[in-house]
Amino acid sequence: MAHDGAGFWLNLDAFLLQGEVVIDRPKGAPHPRLRQIIYPLDYGYLTGTQAADGEGVDVWRGSMAEALFDAVVCTADPEKKDVEVKILLGCTAAEKMEILDFHPGGMLVERPPTAT
Repeated sequence: MAHDGAGFWLNLDAFLLQGEVVIDRPKGAPHPRLRQIIYPLDYGYLTGTQAADGEGVDVWRGSMAEALFDAVVCTADPEKKDVEVKILLGCTAAEKMEILDFHPGGMLVERPPTAT
């Protein structure tokens, strides 16, 4: 059995095809509880999915016209004691860095060219 991660990316591709991205925190909006934190890009979730927190899988939507899915950010939150995977859609390299800044301690995982 190959362990190249291709199945991970293909599964997320299927989630994106079957669900709809709902932006509930547009770029420039404050965090609902921590009002001093401002979202640098559109942020929402994918319908028909469930993350560890019981909500839909989180999605960051960048400024690129094409909703290219080529990365995720993995987070480990010491306050909530949880781990999450956030899908990045249509994000430029600079936007990916903004998202990492938004999630201190997060890790960017870019899709390898062989996992398409």
